[in-house]
Amino acid sequence: MKKLRVVYFGTPDFSVPSLDLLANHPCVDLKFVVSMPDRKAGRGYQLKSPEVIEYAKEKKIPYFQTSNINLEKDFLTQLADVDVFIVLAFAQFLSESVLSLPAKGAFNIHTSLLPKYRGAAPIQYALLNGDQETGVSIQKMVKKMDAGDIGHSHSVRISSYETGGQLYTKLKYQAALALNDFLDKILNNNIQYESQDESLVSFAPTLKREDGKLEFSQKTFVEINNQVRALYPWPGTYCLLNDKRLKVFGIEKSSFKVSPGEVQTKNGELIIGLRDCAIRLIDIQLEGKKRSSDRELLNGLKTEIKIN
Repeated sequence: MKKLRVVYFGTPDFSVPSLDLLANHPCVDLKFVVSMPDRKAGRGYQLKSPEVIEYAKEKKIPYFQTSNINLEKDFLTQLADVDVFIVLAFAQFLSESVLSLPAKGAFNIHTSLLPKYRGAAPIQYALLNGDQETGVSIQKMVKKMDAGDIGHSHSVRISSYETGGQLYTKLKYQAALALNDFLDKILNNNIQYESQDESLVSFAPTLKREDGKLEFSQKTFVEINNQVRALYPWPGTYCLLNDKRLKVFGIEKSSFKVSPGEVQTKNGELIIGLRDCAIRLIDIQLEGKKRSSDRELLNGLKTEIKIN
């Protein structure tokens, strides 16, 4: 069987398991890895390569880095005989002329069950909305974002305790499993496409730091708990305690009766009222201090507490 000639587009650690699958697949000829340029990171602001480029260097896979693949005419001419593009967390849009290059198509791996949660943050939005199921969809790329026909998908259960970080880790390996199944379909000419129902579309736009602000008086326990889970580790959830940022990593229901938005300290516990119950902030970090329990924080505070 003739090997499938593939170019892989990806950037962060999330893209590495799928790249590893392609690099080791017996029926794949991995021509190039394409990613973003190196950027300064860490305390020393030293240049750091994207994780997929570090992998490519280690495995001696040809690679190319660019901030805009659509402008790289000289490089794109080298892709004229490619069969497939596979794209996962690349962080760039591909123009229609670039999408038309591979003989069998350009395919994007998306971590939701499309058409649900088109956009940059499907993992977090699944948790924010309290979904019990998410998944991986592999779509044939078109000009419109995440709107292509679906060639493969499978569902993934979400546990009641999972955070955004934990689901991220789970799905980066599930994405590789989905890609393995999809490669079989390509190699056997057995892709059965399903168009997306536009009436069922929802979106998961890029998250901002301010999306982590906790509005206790307006929300229920389920809503606040989902927000804390979904936005960990980034952008994280917080409130203001005496005008300082208080990061919130964990909460639990409290039996105390407290009005919505009201703050009380009871038996060394930091209690806040929600719309339907009261909660205790059990895992927190005040600006300028170490991460701690509410008891540890309250022991060190000598002033009246105000939270907003």
